[in-house]
Amino acid sequence: MSTIAIIGAGPGLGLAVARRFGREGFSVALLARNPQRLDDLVTTLAGENITAAGFPTNVRDQDSLVRSLTTAADRLGEITVLQYSPLPAKAFMRPVLETTAADLVGPVEFSIYGPVAAAHQVIPGMRSQGGGSIIFVNGGSAVRPGPKVTGTSVAFAGESAYAQLLHDALEPENINVAQLIIPLGIGGGDPSHEPEALADTIWGLHTAPTEFRTYAADMPR
Repeated sequence: MSTIAIIGAGPGLGLAVARRFGREGFSVALLARNPQRLDDLVTTLAGENITAAGFPTNVRDQDSLVRSLTTAADRLGEITVLQYSPLPAKAFMRPVLETTAADLVGPVEFSIYGPVAAAHQVIPGMRSQGGGSIIFVNGGSAVRPGPKVTGTSVAFAGESAYAQLLHDALEPENINVAQLIIPLGIGGGDPSHEPEALADTIWGLHTAPTEFRTYAADMPR
């Protein structure tokens, strides 16, 4: 059985993606900081006959992240799809003139060190399976820096660059690396941004990959 690991799993997009892949026979590894939330998600999915397990994880702690992904693979099977989509902290979103070097530590740990650690952990298993997908989910500041969200703008740019490089390096090995940009935020009032619609998009990024970057909808002017 194939396994999807959702880093940053919650009751919105994470649950919708778990359901979408679960319907296709995937086991689901849910990674997030809140153990109670994970337990609630696992209970919900079990009621829908989807095999799932929760793994409390702090993405800013690389040891925690690697440990959770290792345990998930041991319990559920090698990870075929990795989704990196944790929600950035509000503290990361400060105006540019108020942002110090120290303010960028958290965003960089969250959006650069975390993805690199996660990718390195799952790539060997994907190679052993003959392929897989790594999907990065970001807001619009990943492609259009925002002066009031400096931390995410800077860190998402680094994450985007890493993901693009990873895409180019792994494409010959049948490992698809894709980035989904959600310009208006999840559930932002546009039908294309509702969790279920985004989950369908993510399923398509895994099953029918095209170019590296996909937009849930056009970026606002």
